[in-house]
Amino acid sequence: METNGPNMIPLCSDFTEQKESICIFGTGDFGRSLGFKLLQSGFSVIFGSRNPGLYSWVPRGVQVLSHAEAAEKCPLIILAVQRDHYRFLNELAEELDGKILVDVSNNLKINQFPESNAEYLAQIVPRATVVKAFNTVSAWALQSGTLDASRQVSVCSDDNKAKQKVMDIVRAIGLTPQDKGSLMAAKVVENDPLQLFPMWRIPMYVCAGLTLLVFLYCVIQDVVYSSVVTGKDVSFRIMISIPNKVFPIVSLMLLALVYLSGVCAAILQLYRGTKYSRFPNWLDRWMLCRKQLGLVALSYAFLHAIYTLVIPIRYYVRHRISTSTIAQINKNETNPFQNILAWRTDSYIALGILGFFFYVLLGITSLPSVSNAVNWREFRFVQSKLGYLTLLLCTGHAFLYGWSRFLNVASFRWYMPPAYTLSLIIPCVVLILKFILVFPCIDKRITKIRQGWERSSKTKTQSNTKV
Repeated sequence: METNGPNMIPLCSDFTEQKESICIFGTGDFGRSLGFKLLQSGFSVIFGSRNPGLYSWVPRGVQVLSHAEAAEKCPLIILAVQRDHYRFLNELAEELDGKILVDVSNNLKINQFPESNAEYLAQIVPRATVVKAFNTVSAWALQSGTLDASRQVSVCSDDNKAKQKVMDIVRAIGLTPQDKGSLMAAKVVENDPLQLFPMWRIPMYVCAGLTLLVFLYCVIQDVVYSSVVTGKDVSFRIMISIPNKVFPIVSLMLLALVYLSGVCAAILQLYRGTKYSRFPNWLDRWMLCRKQLGLVALSYAFLHAIYTLVIPIRYYVRHRISTSTIAQINKNETNPFQNILAWRTDSYIALGILGFFFYVLLGITSLPSVSNAVNWREFRFVQSKLGYLTLLLCTGHAFLYGWSRFLNVASFRWYMPPAYTLSLIIPCVVLILKFILVFPCIDKRITKIRQGWERSSKTKTQSNTKV
């Protein structure tokens, strides 16, 4: 064992055999966590601090020096301090000359300052090369090793060599670098961690809107109608019965919306005769949030399954069963067994169970840890082929539940069809359009278009041949 001075921490015997030294300015949570991660990956780590002699947490193989001493020893410095404390770097202009300075800071608000922190840093130390990186990784993820949710690290800089060097370090510690270009992209990179579920906004808005509309529709049909027409107070249905209608209806609508976007895209490509024309912005955003729409639909399907399981223990259900049983005893009669009703009940329950199973399978394969373990063809088979099968099963489940009541207009309350009828509109449209698109003549044309064929190029070729 050797030491690096009388007051320094003992170093490992293989210290000189490790990778190049990396300096970290900042001994907070993130700086320490990143330092430990670099040390585990074989790098030599030196911390720069205002008070280098006050730290007892430093492991073997790590030095804590003053800012100036640490900067002199390392060609690359990771700045793990907030923007408000950048001014101390003015005193280190000579030591930072020609060094790579990696900015990992974030702000409290989106677009909090006119320029990004990295650009501001480049103004303070113009003779250093500034690289923006590591701001999308949390200290907790580095400490616990659970990096799946934050494995991608955005890197940007005006110097390609410095950027490549930082990207090599990112790979060495088990993360995936993403080249974001020049330092002008730093503001976008800094705003990314501050986004609150950016891809979930549209799905949540759509889900909330559909939930509210279907809930009000069910309340009017069940509670208000019974109160006005029959004088019965059935407001207790708001707690279990109505939510157990809302959840499956909205879930099926959302699942249909997931696949309706793909159908619309196919029709648009077929109409245009090319795949090189951009989709409208609304369709592009719709297709980008299909995964989130599907997961929200799955969560509502889970709620429907849970609510259905509690039906036998409800007071209303137990009271109705006991009342019906007592009435049959008093009248000395029994209800005859109806084979058709048994088939209908078992069929729609079976379709519901199978649909829910494939629903869960779709959700599992959308997880990054699962989707990364399958190839593109396998992933597409599950998400497309089994996805449409799930939609078909769930639509059949709703059809069999309604049975012949769809056509019985006399039973409509205030001329309003049953609520579950609403859930069948979008799925039926999607399934019919998809059935048309899979016809060989149409499917062949779509496949050719997606492989690069263009109707306009074919027309030009024919006209040139005639000439």
